[in-house]
Amino acid sequence: MSDRAARTFDVLVVGGGNAALCAAMTARRAAAKVLLLEASPEAFRGGNSRHTRDIRYLHDRSTDYLTGAYPEDEFWDDLFRVTGGETNERLAGLTIRESADLGEWMARHGIRWQRPLHGTLHLSRTNAFFLGGGKALVNAYYDTARRLGVQLAYDSEVRELDIREGRFLSAVVGREGESREIRAKTVILASGGFEANIPWLKEYWGEAADNFAIRGTPYNQGRVLRQLLDHGARPVGNPREFHAIAVDARGPKFDGGIVTRLDTIPFGIAVNEHARRFYDEGEDLWPKRYAIWGGLIARQPDQIAFSILDSKVMERFMPSVFPAIPAHSVRELALALKLAPTALEATVAEFNRSVRPGPYDPSGLDGCRTEGLEPPKSHWALRLDVPPFYAYPLRPGITFTYLGVTVDERARVVMQDDRPAQNVFAAGEIMAGNVLGRGYLAGFGLTIGSVFGRIAGREAARCAVA
Repeated sequence: MSDRAARTFDVLVVGGGNAALCAAMTARRAAAKVLLLEASPEAFRGGNSRHTRDIRYLHDRSTDYLTGAYPEDEFWDDLFRVTGGETNERLAGLTIRESADLGEWMARHGIRWQRPLHGTLHLSRTNAFFLGGGKALVNAYYDTARRLGVQLAYDSEVRELDIREGRFLSAVVGREGESREIRAKTVILASGGFEANIPWLKEYWGEAADNFAIRGTPYNQGRVLRQLLDHGARPVGNPREFHAIAVDARGPKFDGGIVTRLDTIPFGIAVNEHARRFYDEGEDLWPKRYAIWGGLIARQPDQIAFSILDSKVMERFMPSVFPAIPAHSVRELALALKLAPTALEATVAEFNRSVRPGPYDPSGLDGCRTEGLEPPKSHWALRLDVPPFYAYPLRPGITFTYLGVTVDERARVVMQDDRPAQNVFAAGEIMAGNVLGRGYLAGFGLTIGSVFGRIAGREAARCAVA
């Protein structure tokens, strides 16, 4: 670090995940001298990108890896539906349009694709899956970045940014117990949100934050985000909201990743610790609605819920890494879950009475629904009547926070005076709130990071040589 500290780089990239790597590779291809700082040790490099497995992008035809076209108007409709219109339409449109070549671009940078997945995830047409998952993606990008000449530094946490009147001058970086100042002509901040910073979450959620699981890296402490905001960057996104899903409550506090995710909810009912249902489990196709369940559970007593199933659906979903909790009766299941047996029996009985059978089709929106039940179950409503019965305990698992910094079409950070910073750029989760005001689309976080990472890399390199 000491010899690097004496040099001035063209582009300093802060962060080590997908957005940072896309930015670093793009800037390096533009002949810029690039240093990438990753706060984690090398073995845990990649941030939340280590836990990804697919990406959503615009395409006009089927391929070996996608089963059909995903046109711009449908992409727009999907995004508008999950955000409820809480999106910067200019930046959202840019993200969608600029995603069209991602499949080819990613392959050129080392990504290998796998054949389309089939089943209840409903993603084979809209999303492409990379072979080996997020760890393979991260490894491929790091290998490509290294071969391109990007300089890499691990265990390197940015502790302070020197930004004066919207212009970046240097960063103070901690490594191996020492601090170094690194100067660069431009900086790209792609260091994620603050979801792993429990005290910061408690500012908005109070003691409930102690019950949240953090699906990704424990290194997303939000220090760079806080620095940016303190230096006058204009915030974007609701600080209390986050992209969170239902995860197995038995999983780890941090870094559980995809294996603790639970896709069971559409196949049964979800109840809180009072054994009461609290939302429509069959509202829409799972990739469009799964991301609301983390927030729903976060608002339940003690931030806990339970997915209740019977035997006839147990082979229809991707199971958790933890086994389901079995029981021969609903009463026995309630006792195993420490729920009031009479309350759970009443909830299941009421649900069963309300089911109106129809053609059951877990691959699409079907005709199985409830009638006269509040909340309803709009699709995939099957009676819970075939023992053994099963349950999974659920916690809110946060992927990333929505609070971030405002950017423009060139990925420049916008300051409080509405002017873009001169040489400060951002990409990935730290600016995703511009496009995702709320809600989520499966694979879309990686899309935002890839698109704005490439834009930031291109624009930073251009700024550095101007």
